[in-house]
Amino acid sequence: MPSRDGGSAIDQAMMAKAVKLAARGQYTCMPNPAVGCVIAKGDVVVGEGWHQLAGQAHAEVNALKQAGDKAKGATVYVTLEPCSHYGRTPPCADALIEAGIARVVYGMTDPNPKVSGQGLDKLRQAGIAVEGPTLEADARQLNRGFIKRQKQGLPWVKVKLAMSLDGRTAMASGESQWITGPAARQDVQRLRAKSCAIVTGIGTVLHDDPSLTVRADELGFDSREEAATIAARQPLRVVVDSQLKTPAEAKVLSPDGGSLLVTAKGHSDRQGIEIVSLPDSGGQVDLPALLALLAKKECNNVLVEAGAQLAGAFVHTGLVDELVIYMAPKLLGSSARPLLSLPFDRMDQQVELDIQDIRQVGGDLRITAKPVVNKL
Repeated sequence: MPSRDGGSAIDQAMMAKAVKLAARGQYTCMPNPAVGCVIAKGDVVVGEGWHQLAGQAHAEVNALKQAGDKAKGATVYVTLEPCSHYGRTPPCADALIEAGIARVVYGMTDPNPKVSGQGLDKLRQAGIAVEGPTLEADARQLNRGFIKRQKQGLPWVKVKLAMSLDGRTAMASGESQWITGPAARQDVQRLRAKSCAIVTGIGTVLHDDPSLTVRADELGFDSREEAATIAARQPLRVVVDSQLKTPAEAKVLSPDGGSLLVTAKGHSDRQGIEIVSLPDSGGQVDLPALLALLAKKECNNVLVEAGAQLAGAFVHTGLVDELVIYMAPKLLGSSARPLLSLPFDRMDQQVELDIQDIRQVGGDLRITAKPVVNKL
């Protein structure tokens, strides 16, 4: 019986499996989208796969390899429309046609307007039944950053914050280690691992000297091999430094991962470090221009780990898609530093948030919220 989400109960169950498979690639497939694929005959799965690493086989090819001859006459469930063009790998639509697939159920169409629908059309022209979208909201959730980059030329921006119960992030002196517990810090490691770039400010660099790396032994995965594979792909570390004050010995410039200094001054050379000048009219770094630059560098998901001033600037300028706030059951007092620097003095300036999720992480709470104006 068809459902409101599209497809029969079996179709939905198989697509749900494909979505779970796709999620396994979220740490490693960037800048490509995370895609999962299930091949079935009725309710019997004969092959499954997901896109594991950029440049390697796509989900459909991995599933076909597992299915072998059983793929002929089967139904393919894939979270994203099969590609129809040559990239670093051949078109998946062609592979499905050659395997003798009878039916394809897709989660969502390709968000790239230049190719959207072409893969589905190629399948139809080959006589394959095409149905969907099925569980489209789940399929889109997997690849919000990829979708936004394809449609808007901007990455998905997530701001990570840690605060006490009274909304404070550090003592007046700047002391902040540690507000949250080890479980929350492990969770942040996973946020970093799912990010293409991490943005911080010069104030954080000068005060805390963070490395902003993904550390395999802090991800909390049972498989050391899996953790090592994930940590091998380090996100780009971006420092917003309008006056170019980042010390040469700063950990964020270490060879553990790529680094980018973004300044408002003229270009300056530092051996092995990319420096870009993006001044705005006020002599600060142009944050919208920075995000556009990161999108051109194929960054789907950007994590902002910064102090109240820079994090507040991202929120104030409407550049944030999602806030992830870790709240510790502690009180730091009225002299401690606030969560965000937002120079509001009227109620009509408030930023309304839509809370998406609240859950306990160790002894802390993790609140995920979206500014109401962002409806992707």
